[in-house]
Amino acid sequence: MTAPHETHVLTISCADTVGIVAAVSGFLAGRGLFITESAHYGDEETGRFFMRTVFRLGEGQGPITDLKAAFGAIAERFGMDWAIRDLAKKPRVMILVSKFDHCLNDLLYRYRTGTLPIEIPAVVSNHPDLQRVVEWHGIPYHHLPVTKETKDAQEAKILEMVDRLSIDLVVLARYMQVLSPAMCAALAWRTINIHHSFLPSFKGAKPYHQAHKRGVKIIGATAHYVTTDLDEGPIIEQGVERVDHTQTAEDFVAIGRDIENVVLARAVQFHVEHRVIANGAKTVVFRR
Repeated sequence: MTAPHETHVLTISCADTVGIVAAVSGFLAGRGLFITESAHYGDEETGRFFMRTVFRLGEGQGPITDLKAAFGAIAERFGMDWAIRDLAKKPRVMILVSKFDHCLNDLLYRYRTGTLPIEIPAVVSNHPDLQRVVEWHGIPYHHLPVTKETKDAQEAKILEMVDRLSIDLVVLARYMQVLSPAMCAALAWRTINIHHSFLPSFKGAKPYHQAHKRGVKIIGATAHYVTTDLDEGPIIEQGVERVDHTQTAEDFVAIGRDIENVVLARAVQFHVEHRVIANGAKTVVFRR
């Protein structure tokens, strides 16, 4: 039997057609399940339908496996890609970081205060600099140096840890290494990167300095899923801030750090709350 008031989330992607919402809501209501949150979207360009529904189980409900088996008939009828997940289960997140520590510190603070519902079994870095702050939070720190000659072996160690620690999501918190195509493929749709630029503009080194030279009036940051195309992955979240001619490139960097913290944390939160659904090269994000 399920625990009282156990909460799950149902996510759906399928070809758009008539009757999907009615079928899903009718299925849940017919089993006495209380819907606490629901959102859906039909993309006219792709012809795809997306839905996220949170529901609560009451006392006396059967195992969730029985519910999933019963829902299978509706999923087959509409050709759905779907999942039902327990919201009480905290996803296991591995953080990769180099020397810049602002995004790491922000994630660790949100983790420690419970505002980010995740577990962090490991932090991996190609430098030793941040070991003390990570271990202060009671999290194992793994220093895995990388050179051109050792890159394949270093990535193999990371992937071994992902499997051994049952990692659900990898977060690149200003990890200043380009992942190999093999690693990108192995971690597809479960690796989030924060790019210190409002993509697609000003890619590569020192984007804030590039932006300053061009006299931009808005700077920002982008959180996206990692793909083999550098900084071209599906975007999850972006943030911007107005700037002007009185500010220096260093001012831009300081403002950018704050934006990066917020954007990355939001992207991670959206992912672990199962608010993000793939839509080809884009994402559908049910924010709230």
